[in-house]
Amino acid sequence: MGTCIGVEEIKALKSKYEDELLKKKNVVGLGIGYKETNGQETGQLSLIVMVRKKEPPSQLDARDLIPSQIEGIPVDVKEVGELVALSS
Repeated sequence: MGTCIGVEEIKALKSKYEDELLKKKNVVGLGIGYKETNGQETGQLSLIVMVRKKEPPSQLDARDLIPSQIEGIPVDVKEVGELVALSS
């Protein structure tokens, strides 16, 4: 995949799929960042899908699976735990 992906392209994709992705089990947020593989940053921009806890695909319903790419853009699933908003 030698295509150079820009932040604006990923922002548009994030907006387009945000509602759909946030309905999936364990998904707590979306972002844009560099994909990691085996704990190493790849330098490849991707859509980040934040989940409370990563689960094996076999433990998830088909509708809750997160694709490895959307419209050719890489997707990276990151386990972040429970997100809590702090009031100031």
